[in-house]
Amino acid sequence: MGDEVDRLTSAGAWIWDRIRSAPVTCVWLVILLMTTILQHSMSPKHLNHVLGHQSTNIVNLQKDPFQVLLASLFWLDGSYWFPYLILFCIFLIPAERWLGTARFVVVGLSAHVVATYVSEGLLRRAIASGDASADLIRIHDVGVSYFLAAVAAVLAYHIARPWRWVYIAGCVVIYLVPLLTHITVTNIGHACSALIGFAWYPLTRGLAGQQWDPMVVVRAIRRHLGSRHRSQCSE
Repeated sequence: MGDEVDRLTSAGAWIWDRIRSAPVTCVWLVILLMTTILQHSMSPKHLNHVLGHQSTNIVNLQKDPFQVLLASLFWLDGSYWFPYLILFCIFLIPAERWLGTARFVVVGLSAHVVATYVSEGLLRRAIASGDASADLIRIHDVGVSYFLAAVAAVLAYHIARPWRWVYIAGCVVIYLVPLLTHITVTNIGHACSALIGFAWYPLTRGLAGQQWDPMVVVRAIRRHLGSRHRSQCSE
């Protein structure tokens, strides 16, 4: 009984440490959970109306850019919340803990704003030249993906070499390669966001000593499994 209490106490302390060291990410997750529950309670027509007003499309960016750039971060376009919980735990919480809240917000928001204007600006040019439908001026464009892409990219500098290059290659495949095969507003925004994240390397230079080595984790797991095996054999 005492061992179980100790494990629960340790687990609780570990979770609280993560929450305390990544406040923006954790509060953001709670807000996204609330808006996701809300949007799943709406009728499709009502949801379409709400997301239309929160979207960073051409019309809304012209009318009230600050409002939609902020509001669009708190909706998931009808998606489910749990996959974002996993992504936030893998990328955003470690990034905020490593970078600090201020740097973390600068990286993510800069990509969210710049990638939005780049992608929507290119769309506007395509509409003006007749290469895209005029109906796309009201396209739905909400969510956290541009912010997430930039943070995932900058997180590469937290990983020790040579694993950093493997991670960067993965980011390139996920965020840049799709743009070569299918040009869309979202793919342009993701590619732009990832490049912005990589470009924030100067912001991480003072943190270079705090790099994460996956092999340290692998060796720790091996030692743990080995010790458990020896204890079972001794019994």
